[in-house]
Formats: sequence, C-alpha cells, structure tokens
Amino acid sequence: MVEGGIIKADKVEFTECWQTIWKTPYIMRLALSAGIGGLLFGYDTGVISGALLYIKEDFDSVDRKTWLQETIVSMAVAGAIVGAAVGGWANDRFGRKMSILAADVLFFVGAMVMAAAPAPWMIILGRIFVGFGVGMASMTAPLYISEASPARIRGALVSANGLLITGGQFLSYLINLAFTHAPGTWRWMLGVAGIPPVVQFVLMLSLPESPRWLYRQNREDEARAILEKIYPSDQVEEEMNALQSSVEAEKADQEALGSNIFERVKQAVKNDVVRRGLYAGVTVQVVQQFVGINTVMYYSPTIVQLAGFASNKTALALSLITSGLNAVGSIISMMFVDRKGRRTLMIFSLFGIIACLVALSIIFFQAAAHSPLVGRLESNSYGQNSTCSAYLIEQHSSSWNCMDCLKATDCAYCTNSAGKYLPGACLASTDAVKDTLRAECRAHHGTWYTNGCPTKFGIVAILLLGAYIIAYSPGMGTVPWIVNSEIYPLRYRGIGGGIAAVANWVSNLLVSETFLTLTEHLGSAGTFLLFAGFSLIGLVAIYFVVPETKGLAFEEVEKMLQKGVRSKKGKGSADASSTKDQDTQ
Repeated sequence: MVEGGIIKADKVEFTECWQTIWKTPYIMRLALSAGIGGLLFGYDTGVISGALLYIKEDFDSVDRKTWLQETIVSMAVAGAIVGAAVGGWANDRFGRKMSILAADVLFFVGAMVMAAAPAPWMIILGRIFVGFGVGMASMTAPLYISEASPARIRGALVSANGLLITGGQFLSYLINLAFTHAPGTWRWMLGVAGIPPVVQFVLMLSLPESPRWLYRQNREDEARAILEKIYPSDQVEEEMNALQSSVEAEKADQEALGSNIFERVKQAVKNDVVRRGLYAGVTVQVVQQFVGINTVMYYSPTIVQLAGFASNKTALALSLITSGLNAVGSIISMMFVDRKGRRTLMIFSLFGIIACLVALSIIFFQAAAHSPLVGRLESNSYGQNSTCSAYLIEQHSSSWNCMDCLKATDCAYCTNSAGKYLPGACLASTDAVKDTLRAECRAHHGTWYTNGCPTKFGIVAILLLGAYIIAYSPGMGTVPWIVNSEIYPLRYRGIGGGIAAVANWVSNLLVSETFLTLTEHLGSAGTFLLFAGFSLIGLVAIYFVVPETKGLAFEEVEKMLQKGVRSKKGKGSADASSTKDQDTQ
C-alpha cells in the first residue's frame, strides 16, 4: 500500500471474520459499502498514470510542458493533504457517515469535471476535487469500519479496506487498457471513477452512523440499536460498557491535552517518549516515499515507454505487472510482519529496493549509450521541413543517436523500416507537422518515439520494476503504517499518527511533482540512481532511529523509548499486558 493506514490481522482473525460475516451479512454490507472509499482511493491515484499518455496527445501544452504533466498528477496529492485535514475535523463535527457521503460528492464532481475538461486547467481542478475526496476517504473509511464492526474481526476488515486500495489501483490499469481504442480515451478513464461514488452514496444512505460517534453525541439509544445488529444479544451490554469507558478516557485525554491542535503538537514534541516515537514514525513515512514508489505508481506507463516500449497500449499492459505485484505484496506483508518483525522487514526491503534501483540505473544508462543512430538519409527521406531543425544545424550530427534526437526541442525519432536498431530518422515534432509525420512514420512501418528509444534492454527494465515492487510492497509498503500504530503512547497516538501521515503526503507531493523534471535533467539513469541514494540514507536512518516493536505490548514500547534505546529483538511479556499505560507528561 502506498498511502493509508493498515491494521494487523492474523490468519485466525481472517478465518473468524469470514465465519462472522457469513452468519451476519449486515456486517459485510457495512464494511463493503464503506470500503468502496478505499477502492476509489486506489482507482483515482492509479488511473492518471495511463490517462496522462492520452491527455498529452490531445493537449500540446501538456505534451510540451513537463511541469504541467507533473501538476496534473500531483494536484490530487495536494488536494488529499487538505482533504485529510478537513476529514479529521468533519469526522468529529458531522460524523463518519456524513464525511463519507461528502467524499462521494467530491469524487463524483471531480470525475465529471475531468471527463468534460476542455482545457488542462479543468483537469487540474478536477484532480484537486478528487484529491479532497481521497484525503477524506483515507481518514474516514478505515475509522468507520473499525468503529462499526465487532472488535474480534476489526483488524481483518480494516486490512481488507487496505487491500481494496491496491485493488483499486489494479482496476484503474485494467480500465485504462480497456479504453485505449475508445473515442475520448482519457475522458472515459477518468469519468468511470464517477460510478463507484454514486453506488457508495446510495448504499451509505441506508447504513447507520458509527455507534462510537453517536455515543459521543449523547445519542446512546441509537448507539445501542446499532450494536444490537452487530453483536449477539448477550454481548451488547458488555460492548456498551466498553464504549462508555473508551469515550470517557478519550474525553479525559482531550481535556488534559487541550483542544487546540497547535498546543497538542507542542506538548507532544516536548515529551521525550513521544518525540523519540516521532523520530521513528516520521522517518519511516518519509523514507517510504523517497524510495520513489509513487514515481512507479503514478508514472508507470511513462517509465515503460522510457524503457523502449513506444505503444501506449503496450505500456499500459506492462504496467499491470507493477500494480498486480503491489497488491500481492500487501498480502505477503500481512503473513510475515508478525513473524519477522517490523524493523527487519523494512531493512531487508530497503536492501532489495537499493539493488533494484541501482540495476535500473545501469540498464537505463546502457540503453541510452546503445540507442540507434540517426541517419542523414533516413531523416531527409520524409521531405523538406520534416527533419528536426536542431539536427540540421548541429555540426557533429553524424554522431547523434536516438537519445540525442529526443533531447532536442520539438523532435521525435522514427525507426528504420528495415529494423528498429538500424539508423532511423530524427524528425520535427512541432504542432504544425507532428501528426502528419507520425502518420507517415507508421505508414513506412516505423515506430514513433517521443519518450524513450528502441533498446534490447527494455524487458530487463520491466523485470527490474517488478522486482522493485516485490522488494518494496511487503516491507516499506505496509510496515511504516504498522510502526506508527504502535510507536506512540495511547494518549498521543492520534496526534503522532497525524504528524507522520502529513509527512507521508508532503513527501509524496514532492516526489510526484518532480519526477519528470528529474528525468529531463538527470536522465532516467540519473533519476533512479538518485532514488537509490535516498534509499541508502533511509536505510541508515531506520537502522539507527527505528526500534523493533515486534511482540511488544504498548507499555513495553513506551518503556523502551523512555530509556532511549533500540531493542533489536522485542518479545512481549505476560507482565506487560497487565500493566497500565504509563504516559510521560
């Protein structure tokens, strides 16, 4: 998973979950209705990767301006930062159900604005609306599911919501592939996202509010009525008492810490235990993004084209590999995180990530160094004013290859009809002649390249991207969220997790807003090597500041942070479970 929390659930809990929802279909209806938010979260963050290929074809300004492509992609992330902040407030002020309904409206409006956009700025506006919805859904859907489901299967249901996020990303790639030949291509890709929020909106109208929120609003009878639908009759009173104790404890904490968010952050930072927890929690969240995962998830088809696969359809089909492996990796993480430990999984994950990024850098460097040459005869064969102007005035044009051609302004490369690795043509790609020359290139049985060049290393790059996802997903993909659910004292868990989540979203925004610019200035090889460097720094940081929390009770984690030491191998003790949570204030 890329963004969004995850709650641990073991095999026993999943088994019990299946048995429970089989006996009580109401719980499944509730969880799946809210879980559509996770599906939308994944779809809207993944769909732009394929749609961008066709948006560039319809709008020359987007094709020419790298920053505009990056803005279209990253504005959803910027919107999500605001949406998450507003979502946290709306959850408490208006309730979980109303927040989900509001997110659905934002999703639908954003999808319709993008689908009907007459200009790039309208697409950006739609992406901002969708981002608001993504942010609210990331805050609200897991919260609603956890509060409106039985405690014994809560982890399994929230984990299923996490799987729906990666499932939504995979679905977005399938939808992209399905509409490659449809009139309007990207408009359908983005517009289809308007269907699930309508379905969720209708379903949520018939579902109740979270019993916890109702109890906090002194609507105890309504809260009890909902619990009676979820629990057997002999457990309802026990759950009501537990709910009362939990809500009273939460109110006491709020009174102790104050309602002002800035004051609460200030108190958290002053607390030695919380501050050490934040060092660990923020570190893993920032590292998660700076290993470059969202360059792959948001720009996967573009990266595939940089690897030498010019066809949009081929790029989308190959991108399914990365999305599918990401979903599989999330499942693997659930199986091993409690066996191997959080810190261990992240360290091994980073070793694999660094190896893959270095290998990708080498492959892209070799692909650039061995790209096909540009032939003077081939370039002149398309007629007067068809050859790239930069190529014509270059004194050493005889040494030009495909990469040199693509680096020039308003130029594209057409392969030789006798073989794509033979010298090809460097042609003009201005607005006036681009479509005509692209059609002529294809008529001559050539392939039109604007992003990458023909290379024998392309399939190796795709395999390394797959290996990168396999290395990332089970470790750095899910474990940072688990660490943040365990590393803070109970009283500070909300504020600590919120600070770390903001660090994650902001890092995500920085990476997604700069990737194409980096490839433009450093090349694909230099960009992947840069991310390998970031990953190495992250590995060192995690080794020194992140403790192992495997098997430790919350009280033991707090005691460990009080001492300021790292426990390389934590084991829970029977005594810890009986001790009270000791907050250092």
